[in-house]
Amino acid sequence: MQLALSFSAQHGPMFRQLYVALREAILTGSFRVGDKLPSTRDLAEQLGVSRTVVLAAYDQLLAEGFAKGRSGSGTYVASGSVEAAERPRRAEQSVKLRLARFGSAAAIAAVSVPRERPRPLPYDFAYGRSDVELFPLEMWRRILLRCARKMPLSGFDYGPAGGNVALREAISIHLRRSRAVVCDPSQIIIVNGSQQGLDLIARVLIERGDRVVIEDPGYQGTTEVLRAAGARLLPVSVDHDGLNPSKLPSGARIAFVTPSHQFPTGAILPLARRLTLLEWARRENAVLVEDDYDGEFRYEGRPVESLQGLDRGGRVVYIGTFSRTVFPSLRIGYVIAPEQLVPAFTSAKWLADRQTATLEQQALAEFISSGLYERYLRRVRRRNSARRAALLDAIDTYVGDRVDVTGDGAGAHVALWPRRRMNEDALIMDAESRGVRIYGMSRYFQRRPSRPGFILGYARTTEREIREGIRRLGESL
Repeated sequence: MQLALSFSAQHGPMFRQLYVALREAILTGSFRVGDKLPSTRDLAEQLGVSRTVVLAAYDQLLAEGFAKGRSGSGTYVASGSVEAAERPRRAEQSVKLRLARFGSAAAIAAVSVPRERPRPLPYDFAYGRSDVELFPLEMWRRILLRCARKMPLSGFDYGPAGGNVALREAISIHLRRSRAVVCDPSQIIIVNGSQQGLDLIARVLIERGDRVVIEDPGYQGTTEVLRAAGARLLPVSVDHDGLNPSKLPSGARIAFVTPSHQFPTGAILPLARRLTLLEWARRENAVLVEDDYDGEFRYEGRPVESLQGLDRGGRVVYIGTFSRTVFPSLRIGYVIAPEQLVPAFTSAKWLADRQTATLEQQALAEFISSGLYERYLRRVRRRNSARRAALLDAIDTYVGDRVDVTGDGAGAHVALWPRRRMNEDALIMDAESRGVRIYGMSRYFQRRPSRPGFILGYARTTEREIREGIRRLGESL
C-alpha cells in the first residue's frame, strides 16, 4: 500500500506522525482486520525515513492493540481493533439522538440573535450589544490588576456559590437607587450572564408539563430554556403597552415578562398593568420572572418602578445582567430571589458550575462601589440618547408615515412596523443589497404575526451611519 504522508516539524516527532497515519488507515478501513502491514524496511524506503522511525510507530500500534506481530511472518491488523473503534462511534450517535429529543440540539438553531456575519455591511443596526468602544477598558485593566495583586491566597480557592459578598452589596445599593429594587444582598445570586439565570429558574421552579406564560413575541433565549425543561408554553399577545394581564390564563405556575422594555417590541408596561400582574400572581399562587435586561436606559419621563420593588408577597424573581452595560464577554449577571427561594437557587448554582469567576467579581464590585460604573452609565445614556434622536429624526425624514415605531422610550433598539403588507425576507435582502442590515421579528413570535416587524439597534452605530442607513432603508421600503 502506498502511503501519502509528508512529515512536518510542526506536527511532532516523525514516528508519531506515522503512527497516527497508520492508525487512521486502520480505523477508516484502508487496512482491514488480518491485513498485513508493510514491512518496516519497505515502508522506511517508501517514505524516505529511517527504519528506526517505522519501528517506533509499529511498537506504538502493537502496544495499543491495533496490530499484532507474528514471528517470522510480519505485522498484521489485530482482530478487535476496528470493532473497538466502532463502539464509541455508535455511542456518539445515540448521545446525539438523545440530545435531539431533549431539545437542546435544536435550540441554538432556533435562537435568532445578531451574529458575526461573513460579509460586514457599512450600516448594521445590530441589537443586543453594548458599545465596547465607549467602555473605559484601561481603567478596567487597572482595577483587574489591582484586585489580582491584593487577592489573598484564599481568594484563589473556591468561593461562595452565591457570589462575592462585596459585589452583591454593590449591586443591592445600585439597584435600590436606579431601579427601586428592594432586596438584601443575601438574596442576590451571581450567575454567568442572564441566560444562566433563566436556566437556574427553570431548574428550580419548573417541572415537566407545568403551564408557563410567555410574552408573544418574546425573547427566544427564554422560550428555548423552557422548551428544554419540558414546560407547556402559554403565549400571551403583547400590545402597545406590553403584556395585557386581563388575557392571562388561569392555572399557570409562572410567567416570564420584560416590563421595562418588552423584547422585542420595546413596549413599557404601565404601572396599572404591573399592579394587575402582581394581583394575578397572588390569586393564582404563581411566580413572576422579571427580566430587566436593559432597564438602565430610559429617555423620557421618570423610570417606572420595577415589578420587584412593587412586590409585597415575595412572588417576583428578578434577573439582571452587565452584558448590556459593561461588555458581553464579562459574563456576569444576577438573580434576585425571594428569601424563601434563596437556598434552592444557591444550591442550583453550585450544582451548575460551583461559582462565577472570583477575580472578575471583585473587579466589578470595585467598579460599581467607586462610582465609576454610574459615571460610565451616564455617558452611555447621553450617547444613546443622541443616537436615538438621530434615528427617530432620520425615520421621520426618509421613511415618514410608511412605518410605525415602538420601543423608542427606553433600551437601545426600536421596532419598525411597515404599514403596508410586505415580505420580511425580501425587504431584508433588498436592504442588504444597499449596504444596510436590519433584523426581522417573525422568529420571535409563537403565532403568525399580523404584519412584519423589524428590530433596529443603535448602540454601536454613529449618528452619521444611522442617518445614511435609514435613508437607504427608505429606498428599500
